[in-house]
Amino acid sequence: MQRSSYDTATALLPLVGGPGNVTSVAHCMTRLRVGLADRSLVDAAAVRAVPGVLGVVADADTVQIVIGPGAVVTVTAEFEKLLSAQRLAARGAELRADRARRNATPVKTALRRVADIFVPLIPALIGCGVLAGLNGLLVNAGWLPWLTPALAAVASGFMALISVFVGYNTAKVFGGTPVLGGAVAAVVVYPGVAKVTAFGVALAPGQGGVLGALAAALLAVGVERWCRGRVPDALDVLLTPTVTVLVAGLATLYGLMYAAGLVSSAIGTAANWLLATTGPLAGLVLGGLFLPLVMLGLHQALIPIHTTLIQQQGYTVLLPLLAMAGAGQVGAALAVYARLRHDTQLRTTIRSALPAGLLGVGEPLIYGVSLPLGRPFLTACAGGAAGGAFVGFFAVLGDRVGATAIGPSGWALFPLLTGNRGPALAAAIYAGGLLTGYAVGFLATYAGFSGAGVPGDPSPRRSR
Repeated sequence: MQRSSYDTATALLPLVGGPGNVTSVAHCMTRLRVGLADRSLVDAAAVRAVPGVLGVVADADTVQIVIGPGAVVTVTAEFEKLLSAQRLAARGAELRADRARRNATPVKTALRRVADIFVPLIPALIGCGVLAGLNGLLVNAGWLPWLTPALAAVASGFMALISVFVGYNTAKVFGGTPVLGGAVAAVVVYPGVAKVTAFGVALAPGQGGVLGALAAALLAVGVERWCRGRVPDALDVLLTPTVTVLVAGLATLYGLMYAAGLVSSAIGTAANWLLATTGPLAGLVLGGLFLPLVMLGLHQALIPIHTTLIQQQGYTVLLPLLAMAGAGQVGAALAVYARLRHDTQLRTTIRSALPAGLLGVGEPLIYGVSLPLGRPFLTACAGGAAGGAFVGFFAVLGDRVGATAIGPSGWALFPLLTGNRGPALAAAIYAGGLLTGYAVGFLATYAGFSGAGVPGDPSPRRSR
């Protein structure tokens, strides 16, 4: 009976105009009474044809569907459940559409596209970064000299050709032919460019790095689209790829590589200068602001910068500083756990999200713990700022800490750590930064509670 009542309700709802047309639902001994916003949307003949319906009585704003004693109760219950579910689903769809509209700003759209280009490369960056770190340890220790050249080749091969992958993904994301984007970007790393002179200066293979490859592939997409709209179909397969590679390739050689090289060099110089002269302040700002950047999705803009630094210097000095934000988040979550001993639901959430937080995945703690509570999000940022200042202080002393790949954070970053004075010192400084972030995040959050309740709320949270 339950199943047939559900079937009857499922059949009736669209025939009375759907959830948006129903204003009320009730029943008497034998009839399902449905209030309507628009009587004309009811298909009375189809309603009568539904199995289990004995008749239909309609007036100006109501339709009465005769189902019979007993059965009408279960059909009405199923009808109301179905109505609520569909209204909730419709509301959810509206909210998602509204959020998508609000997020469809030019800046956020551009950042999402940057992420679409570089995020697929992260697994290879991590794998090659770990192998590069392992190889460095073996070389410094003088172990396995027969193996280290092979490890160096395996670890460096991807980085030597990363521009090609960036060009391929760029064309794919922006609607061009991926292999043409890769072909044009390959010009950046081709050894023969050393024979080309631009602006009176001989080019160097790899000049401009991933930024040059990104610009080259974007230009290739533009040229390809221009050709597609003008070249006859019979000649498209021949002329479009040729013109795309020729025009974009020459523009890359005689303009983009030189310009992108200047930008890439400026990024490396600026990062080194920032840490060497304002290390603690730079670390404080970067570590303190990274959680809001993650929350807003703006951290994606840093991916090309990290990749450029890795190409230039072998590691990015920014990632260890930014990773301190996760340490502050963990410390804040532990303080909340210690304070709100009676909130079993929140403590369960913290226990579930904490392992991910220790490994640098901060979103579960951000959205499940600190951000809903308010003040713990700010004290987590304070912990990140303190950890960043700790790492930045050593940069001023000449001890830079870097990561050979992007992606991992927290404890997961240890295998990727290196620096200008070796991986052991880099790991020690990084560990000190993590402990500082944990401690300050914990103490600032713990002290910010009023009594046993949430920050700013004197009444304790009840377990649910």
